[in-house]
Amino acid sequence: MKRVDAFDELAAEFRQRVSRIAWCTLATVAPDGAPWTRVLHPIWEDSTGWIATTRHSLKARHIAHQPRVSLTYWDASQDVVTVQATASWADDAATRERVWQLYRTTPPPLGYDPAAFWPGGPGDPAFGLLRLRPSRIDITGLASSPKPKMTWRSVPA
Repeated sequence: MKRVDAFDELAAEFRQRVSRIAWCTLATVAPDGAPWTRVLHPIWEDSTGWIATTRHSLKARHIAHQPRVSLTYWDASQDVVTVQATASWADDAATRERVWQLYRTTPPPLGYDPAAFWPGGPGDPAFGLLRLRPSRIDITGLASSPKPKMTWRSVPA
């Protein structure tokens, strides 16, 4: 395993994989302690992830209870990216508009027009924007051999 001190040391490989694989499994924890998973596709800006979602969903209730989440990207060639992160709502208008445009201008499969789900635009009360702040990113997989597993951990604030 190769531990890296800065996100920049694995950023290119991280971006390449999450953009190519696109879809990941997000795990949350319900208030009763039960784990839940669902498939979705965040969009990433450097080490910050964004999830466009319905503000009053089961996922939102889980995150209100426990904001720590886990994401796993996997493909058939066995390339894997695992992200441990803390999720929080981004409610300020400027960030919502900027990330809305990021979704609109990023090519599919990561990008799409969010107005198909939230016709009221970035100010739609049903539109939720989750910010993912990773505490750890692991990059591994059989297809990446002989490259060793890379692990990055954020510096606690």
